[in-house]
Amino acid sequence: MGAVINQSIKNTIITYLGFGLGAINTLFLFTRFLSDEYFGLITFILSTANILMPLMAFGVNNTIIKFYSSFKTRQSQNSFLTLILFLPLVIIIPFGAIGYLAFDTISIWMANDNSLIKDYVWLIYISAIVFAYFEVFYSWAKVQMQSVFGNFMKEVFHRLCTMFLLFLVCIKLISVDELILAIVMMYVIRACIMMVYAFSVKRPVIYFSKLSNLSAILKYTSLIIIAGSVANIILEIDKFMIGFYKILENVAYYSVAIYIASVVSVPSRAMHQITNPLTAKYLNEKDKGSLEDLYKKSSLNLFIISGFIYLLIILNINELYKLIPEQFGSGIFVVFLIGIAKLFDNFLGNNNAILFNSDYYRVVLIQGIFLAVMSVFLNMYFIPKYSLDGAAYATFISVFIYNIIKVSFVYRKFKILPFSKNTLKVFMLIIVSGIMFYFWDFSIHPIINIGLKSLLISILYGGICYYLNLSDDITLLLNKILKRT
Repeated sequence: MGAVINQSIKNTIITYLGFGLGAINTLFLFTRFLSDEYFGLITFILSTANILMPLMAFGVNNTIIKFYSSFKTRQSQNSFLTLILFLPLVIIIPFGAIGYLAFDTISIWMANDNSLIKDYVWLIYISAIVFAYFEVFYSWAKVQMQSVFGNFMKEVFHRLCTMFLLFLVCIKLISVDELILAIVMMYVIRACIMMVYAFSVKRPVIYFSKLSNLSAILKYTSLIIIAGSVANIILEIDKFMIGFYKILENVAYYSVAIYIASVVSVPSRAMHQITNPLTAKYLNEKDKGSLEDLYKKSSLNLFIISGFIYLLIILNINELYKLIPEQFGSGIFVVFLIGIAKLFDNFLGNNNAILFNSDYYRVVLIQGIFLAVMSVFLNMYFIPKYSLDGAAYATFISVFIYNIIKVSFVYRKFKILPFSKNTLKVFMLIIVSGIMFYFWDFSIHPIINIGLKSLLISILYGGICYYLNLSDDITLLLNKILKRT
């Protein structure tokens, strides 16, 4: 776990820096420099592109992580990486041709009653391609155990650039239409930078030769598209369908709430950059002991850290919403519900990595398809009835059922669970801390209120975790911070 903790700490710092910049953009700059309609339009474009991304990548961003460690010779590695580079074009080229020939039909369907969307549908295709190749190059670096720079590009670079572009809009150097185009171009540049870095870590050698396990690779990468699509549909379909059913302003209100709740998932995003290739390695080597140890430790550490973050968000949510325009206040319940869903995700540790890097991924994909379809129908039912809260209901139910199925499946096949003796203690700590601080507010400025309340929560929560030694890894980290041995 040492290498995991080392890179995870760096990735966590970078990810929180990115989320901090994103918070400024989402909560303050987008809400003040753009109309709610254009804010919703940008969110709709990027969310739809994220739904399409696994298809455009043809699943190779996951395939490289699963199979790379199984190749032992330089020639076989070069042949495998050559395949990885060109495989996404099998989808991208025909998909683009179909989109070109049927552009009017597709754009009219996607726009529905929102005519503003029609002129920007082509940007969804471009964004999906660059999102896909960014993930391919990022995975290229991750299998070399180099995840930090890629994480910086994934979490910080585009948010810093977006902040700069929003200020250009504010001072009227660029128009809103130019901003949308510039944001897409920024993602193109990001993918190019990631490519240069990935190739500097492991220089590509174009080498075509038949791989002994080519059939298994193609079967996996074809099916893993479904896995990635399922995950992205569950995460992004709510924003797409709000834009499809409702006015675009509601997408903006919902995206602010989702962004706040998604802060809970930051530790998971940071840790998974390194636990994913490690999990694939343990599975390839059939090292069940190390796999179980990683499963339990990743679950406990993520539960402690994300539980703390969830408390900070929920216990300060009313004061936080006083800092942004009043019309965004309809998303408070969304933050509460989606935050629980994100906390549940973190609670499962590296569960996803175990499933999608194992030989059982086919069964999980079938279950995932069912849940993706269910998610769509739940959104179709709840959004017209309950608007933003309805989308939150649909996402929460989908995530809850999906996670129950995943943890049950890993137990049946591997006979391991993510829980440990300290899991219940952490759960009780989260409940007690929430009850103690929920109704306690200071009658002062919201920022000062948030700061003081967060300090008290941190002292209580961190102190109990340290005193009870709920996690050896976190205790060791705190000892280093406190300069104790």
